[in-house]
Amino acid sequence: MSSGKQHIMVVSAHCGDAEVMAGGIVAKYTKHGHQASIVHLTPGEKGHRGMSPEEYAEQKRREAKAAADILGAEVRFLPYKDGELPLSDESKYALCDVIRELKPTVILTHWQESIHKDHTNTSLIAVDARFYAAIPGIKRSLPAHAAAGLFYCENWEDPFGFEPDLFIDISEVMDTYVQAMEAYELFRGGISPFRYIDYYKALAVTRGCVAGCAYAQTLMRPQDAIKQSAPSIPGFPL
Repeated sequence: MSSGKQHIMVVSAHCGDAEVMAGGIVAKYTKHGHQASIVHLTPGEKGHRGMSPEEYAEQKRREAKAAADILGAEVRFLPYKDGELPLSDESKYALCDVIRELKPTVILTHWQESIHKDHTNTSLIAVDARFYAAIPGIKRSLPAHAAAGLFYCENWEDPFGFEPDLFIDISEVMDTYVQAMEAYELFRGGISPFRYIDYYKALAVTRGCVAGCAYAQTLMRPQDAIKQSAPSIPGFPL
């Protein structure tokens, strides 16, 4: 069990994923004085019909920084490309190094069963990077750091087999969560017809109905499926 000041790290396949699937949780923790960081493994730069990937990558990084500022989080970018994220020791050690540097107490990431290969690879990279980061015998430029917990987030592109068992009340920061999503042109409707903000607002209402609150975001623990409502991540109190 962890106590004291927490550091929530969200590991995201693309700029924007972390914000939609865990932005409310991040905002709640930072509002209560805890630390948060978001690590985007790729910008998600190949989905704009009117911009080159290079131009859109720069826009996505600017949007990610703006969203992180709204959420009170630090943001980091790894150098991989949208749709080409490698599931390799190189990518795992790159994230391992960030974990050792930033020293999160808990890591949130994608569920593995996704319609997008980058999401699946991000999940698998995060699991192994956390493992590598914790082993003193794995010599890197920084000493080992053990993140005490890892949880999977809810994302509409990662639906297969996702069974939420933690419902986190985000009612007090719902406006901040929506504002962070609105930092992205993609979520405002300027690129895709998918109604991202409507979807995630409605999902937060639906999950809040189960949790007995106005709005909630959900997590799934790796090894059990015990459903519970909680004001914060069990073991990582506010």
